[in-house]
Amino acid sequence: MPWHASYPKGGGKGSLQQLSLNVTSFYVSLCGGANFSRRQNEGTVRASSSICTSFNLRGTRIKTRKRNIAAPLDPASFSDAIVQIYLDNGGDLELVAKSIESSDLNFSRYGDTFFEVVFVGGRTQPGTVKPEEGDRHPYSMLDCVAQRETILPFVLYIQKTLRRRPFLIKNLENVMRKFLQSLEFFEENERKKLAIFTALAFSQKLSGLPPETVFQPLLKDNLVAKGIVLSFITEFFKEYLKENTLDDLIALLKKGKMEDNLLDFFPSAKRSSEALSEHFIKEGLTSLVEYNEKKMFEVKLKEIKSTLTTMINDEAAIPEVIETVKQQVKDAKFPDLEVIRMLWDVLMEAVQWSGKNQQQNSNAALRQRDTFQVKGFENSRGFQWVFSILSYDVELYKDLFNFLSVCTQVKAWAELLNAFCTSGRLELELIYKVQTQCYEDAKLMKLFPEIIRTLYDQDVLAEDTVLLWFRKGSNQKGRQSFVKALEPFVKWLEEAEEEE
Repeated sequence: MPWHASYPKGGGKGSLQQLSLNVTSFYVSLCGGANFSRRQNEGTVRASSSICTSFNLRGTRIKTRKRNIAAPLDPASFSDAIVQIYLDNGGDLELVAKSIESSDLNFSRYGDTFFEVVFVGGRTQPGTVKPEEGDRHPYSMLDCVAQRETILPFVLYIQKTLRRRPFLIKNLENVMRKFLQSLEFFEENERKKLAIFTALAFSQKLSGLPPETVFQPLLKDNLVAKGIVLSFITEFFKEYLKENTLDDLIALLKKGKMEDNLLDFFPSAKRSSEALSEHFIKEGLTSLVEYNEKKMFEVKLKEIKSTLTTMINDEAAIPEVIETVKQQVKDAKFPDLEVIRMLWDVLMEAVQWSGKNQQQNSNAALRQRDTFQVKGFENSRGFQWVFSILSYDVELYKDLFNFLSVCTQVKAWAELLNAFCTSGRLELELIYKVQTQCYEDAKLMKLFPEIIRTLYDQDVLAEDTVLLWFRKGSNQKGRQSFVKALEPFVKWLEEAEEEE
C-alpha cells in the first residue's frame, strides 16, 4: 500500500501525527533503521513537512579496478607465420631476413619459438626437441648438410638478426641450452651439425652464446656416460681449430671453466690421461693432447713442490725427504731432468734472502755468522772482523748474506741433490739450472762460481762435469761472464788433475 493511501481523510492534530509516522517509516525503510533510531534518541525527529522537503535518495557508486588484460600467448600462430616466410622465400636466408625485418611479428614474446624454427624448422614439443604437428619448413639448420660451408650462413644470419634485435640474445641462449641438454634425442648426424654450428658461432664471436652456456649443460651424467658428450666435443674441437689457434681454444675453455677438466667429457670408465691421449691422437688433435699433458705435469709438479717445501720448512730428516720425493716422482712419471730443476727451485725458494735495508741486512748477517760458527768454522775471528766492517757497505752486506745463505742451504741439502744427480747428464742439467737462475736473478749473479764450487765440494758435481760445462756448455745465458768468473776454479781443477 503506498504511504499516501493511509492518510486520514479527516483533519486535525491526530491526522498530522499519523502522516508524520507514515513518512518516517518509509524513510527508515529506505535509509536503514540504525540512523533513524540514533536521530530519534537525540530528539531530532522533525515535522513531516521538513522531512518531505529534505528527503533525498542517493546511491553509492562502486568503482571497479581496471586490469591490464594481456593477449593470450599464441606461439603456434607466430611459428606458422615464420614458417610461411621461409616457404615464400624458398629458404633464401637473405630474403628471409628482409621479410622478417619488415614484418610486425612480436619477437619479444616469441623469441624462443623463432630460434626453434631456425634450427629445426618448426616449433618443438614441450619437453623434447621434436617439431610439433603443423606447418614446418625444410630449410632449417638441421636439414642442411653437415659441412662448414652450409652451416656458416646460418651463423651469419643469426648474427645479423641479433644486431637488429639484441633482446633476442637471451632467447638464443635458452634454446641452445635446451638443445645441448637434450643431445640424446638428436640423431648422430644432427649432433654433428650442432657441434659445427657451435664452433662456428664462437669463431665468428656470435653474441648471446657465452662459453658456459655450451660447456656446462653438456656435463649431464647420462649424456657423458653414453659417450654422446665426448663425440660432440670432439667435433667441436676439430671444427674450431680449423680457423683458430690452440691458445684461442684454451682461452675459450677457461671462460667456460673447463680448461683443467677435459676428462669430465669422458665416460667414467675412460677417465684417464692415457684414454684421453689415445682418443684425441686418433682424432688428429695432437696439440690438445700435448696441452693436457702439460697441464697434468704442472698440477703434479705443484703437488710435489708443496710436499717438499713443507718437509724442508719442518726440517724433516733427509732420508725421509728422499724417500717421499722418489715415491711421488715415480707415481707422477716425472722425467729425471725435470726432477733436478724442481729440486733446485724448491731449495732456492726456501733460502732467506737479504733484507731491504741496512739494519735488516746487519741483523741477518750476524745471525748467519753465528750459524757458521756453530757449524765449526775455524776462522771465526776472521769472520768477526769482516762483519765488524760491513756496516759501512750495504751492498756488500747483501752479497755476503746471500752468499752465506745459499752455501748453507746447499751444504744442508747436498745429500738430497746427490740422491737424484746420478749421472753426468743430470749433473750438467743442474749446472744449467744454476746458470739460468743466476742470470735471471740479480742477487745471484755474483754467486755463480761460489755455488758451483760448493756443489763440487759436497760431491754433487764431478770434476769432469764442471770441465765439460766450462769447455762445451750449450746454455748461452750469461755464459761469457760466468765462464770468466769460473776460470780460477777451473784452473785449480786442471792443475790438480795434472799433479795426479
